Amino acid sequence: MEISDWRKKIDELDEQLVRLLNERAAAAVAIGQLKARAQTPIYEPQREQAVFEHVRAVNPGPLSGAQVQDVYERIMDVMRSLQKQ
Repeated sequence: MEISDWRKKIDELDEQLVRLLNERAAAAVAIGQLKARAQTPIYEPQREQAVFEHVRAVNPGPLSGAQVQDVYERIMDVMRSLQKQ
């Protein structure tokens, strides 16, 4: 494949990622609403650690486990901010 082909593939993958991130965000918003009703904290460090462990475990590479966790740390930050709204 040529560079232009790879870039087209990346564009297509980015579109899929955006859709999936928005689905995840909708789930996080719903959880935030449930937490608000139950008056439970938004930040749950044990749950976040479980998510990090899970995504590292299912990671086939080429990203390292640490790199995947770096990405997910940012995702979790954004999701937490959505839950606070």
